[in-house]
Amino acid sequence: MKALPYRLRAGFTLIELTLAVFIGMAVASTCLVLVNQQFSFLRIYAAQAFLTEEAPIISTYMTKLIGQAERYRLHNSLADGLAGANPTLTNATTLVLNFQEPDGTARSGILCFQKLATDAAPVLYYYVVPATGTPATPSWILSKKPTDVRFSIESGILRMRLTGPSNELITYSGTMQQ
Repeated sequence: MKALPYRLRAGFTLIELTLAVFIGMAVASTCLVLVNQQFSFLRIYAAQAFLTEEAPIISTYMTKLIGQAERYRLHNSLADGLAGANPTLTNATTLVLNFQEPDGTARSGILCFQKLATDAAPVLYYYVVPATGTPATPSWILSKKPTDVRFSIESGILRMRLTGPSNELITYSGTMQQ
């Protein structure tokens, strides 16, 4: 009788399978760490979005607007600003700006941090004041993200203090044209 030749079985040994499982677990844990780190970076970026996106736009706008103003006044409400009543020097939510047109006429604009709807958050609005009457609605929204905006005049310099959604505190300073 002849002996049958030894057949090789196709498959892996226990050591090879253990090694493959450990390598797979190491790759998976590394991927989880990288994904977790990416989410952390995204959370940090989202928390600083006000500083990186909104703040530069507001800064440019305020620089141009205040630099062109001939004079300004601070008030605690839009109604006071439109009526010119109860001016203040500190902790104001409304800034009335007066501009001189090239033809010699004057025009006004108002920056006001206020709520328009009862359930909405306060928004920084800009109103163009018509020559006659009062503005019914804001001309545009400057920013919806600040949680607080305060204007003050310190040593003749206008200061605008913005508090961002993550309690960032930004102060803009400017003077009117000379």
